Amino acid sequence: MSASATTAAQETSDAAWRPKANPWLIAVVVTIAAFMEILDTTIVNVSLPHIAGSVSASYDDATWTLTSYLVANGIVLPISGFIGRVIGRKRYFMICIAGFVVCSFFCGTATSLTQIVIYRLLQGFFGGGLQPNQQAIILDTFEPKKRGAAFGVVAVAVIFAPAIGPTLGGILTDSYSWRWIFWINIPVGVFALFAVAALVEDPPWVKRQKARIIDTDWIGLGLIAVGIGSLQVFMDRGEDEDWFGSGFITMMFVLALVGIAGAVVWLTTTEKPVVNLKVFLDRNFAVGCLMIGGVGAVLYSGAVLVPQLAQQQLGYTATLAGLILSPGAVAIVVLIPIVTKVLLPNVQTRFIIAFGFILIGCSYFYSSLIVVPTVSFMTLVYARIFQVLGLAFLFVPVSTIAYTTLPRALNGDASALFVMLRNVAGSIGISLATAGVTQRTQTHLAYLQPYMTPLYQPYDMLEQRLRAGMRTLGYGTGQISQLLPATIHQMLEGQASLLAYRDLFVYCGIAAFCVIPLTFLFSPSKAGGGRGGGGGH
Repeated sequence: MSASATTAAQETSDAAWRPKANPWLIAVVVTIAAFMEILDTTIVNVSLPHIAGSVSASYDDATWTLTSYLVANGIVLPISGFIGRVIGRKRYFMICIAGFVVCSFFCGTATSLTQIVIYRLLQGFFGGGLQPNQQAIILDTFEPKKRGAAFGVVAVAVIFAPAIGPTLGGILTDSYSWRWIFWINIPVGVFALFAVAALVEDPPWVKRQKARIIDTDWIGLGLIAVGIGSLQVFMDRGEDEDWFGSGFITMMFVLALVGIAGAVVWLTTTEKPVVNLKVFLDRNFAVGCLMIGGVGAVLYSGAVLVPQLAQQQLGYTATLAGLILSPGAVAIVVLIPIVTKVLLPNVQTRFIIAFGFILIGCSYFYSSLIVVPTVSFMTLVYARIFQVLGLAFLFVPVSTIAYTTLPRALNGDASALFVMLRNVAGSIGISLATAGVTQRTQTHLAYLQPYMTPLYQPYDMLEQRLRAGMRTLGYGTGQISQLLPATIHQMLEGQASLLAYRDLFVYCGIAAFCVIPLTFLFSPSKAGGGRGGGGGH
């Protein structure tokens, strides 16, 4: 048989292929595995003080349990498509689930900081293959016109998991033990493993992409490991180490620049790259990656700013602060089906995405107005719901249009890069948000300090009220003289911090509005099969 005849037969076979199992069952089981992994990135945060105390470590040292996971996860994400081609995508997905579950068990049994950091590192290596493979499996399982609805299932994992992570982590830690934040993965992972084994299969075009370990692009792999790993350390540890005031953080920044720049140059010039950057030649995919980066930054920075404000400035417990996020996640789950079934088939996708960023921008400006010392719990809940409503108009439309014109053979590498950019942008958003609060608090302290003088009437009146209150409580003149400066300074810091959060919300709103013009770089397509939405196969 001639090469052209063979190719034609393969194309006919590919077009006729359909999964043996129900596609929606496949979407659910692969999403359960990804949900487990995404949940683990946020559920640990609220338990860090308990972990530190249990293994006799400082809180700062305990944060390496987060950093080690992010570093390993970030390294694996961009090369997960290649690993899937070497050992088979379904097999690799199952290995990732099994490895993640085993490492979760050992994380829960750790008795020293060294042990838990090592186990978290391994857990990150296995977890890094779950999200890209989940997305690639869904891309190949559903025909283009049904991908919007399928990505609605994915959105449950990506948006809902980070929102409920802190709440679930707080409940498990307070009610049982921090070890259960890891052990809870075991039954979920075991179920997902057996379900994937029974339902998922590699389509014929994936089987034909079989790669050999001998063909591994070790130089590209090394540059990615150095670049992405150093970038994750830089972003996760920078705030604690005073950024460029630390030689270690400066070195990580230089290594990140050299590694990433070197990887881009190498991967675009070598014959068999470990990850194919030609996917960015597709305009929809390139713009989609830019958009999903914005979604990741908004999603994760907001998920940090709101509970941090509640805990550090308003005195909420970790569980109560987490509960502020949960209703917003529920609202997203309710709204996404409406977007996928009503809007996507009838409205140009880029208009939906633009509207989503408009909503987010407005919501952050609104949030800046409600940040006052007397803000109520329900006001924070409504503000957070408003913030995340825009995500319902972003995640599914961006994920759908990004792949509309991309060749099916590139789905593996494209999914890996798509998820990596979303996660890296999320890490950048978190780092900028936490650093921004610190920097703006210092700025407002410097601005407010000159007003702390009896010559300024509002300050003089405040001082008189505090003195009168302390006398009422039975304090003597000497005690009042000692306590008064510290009390006023504490109030000053609180006011400066609240102003800093208001600033950060305004900056987030401005950033969201700046992205809106870029949405019109997408082709004028509709996810339901309008012009440009044919799937690129």
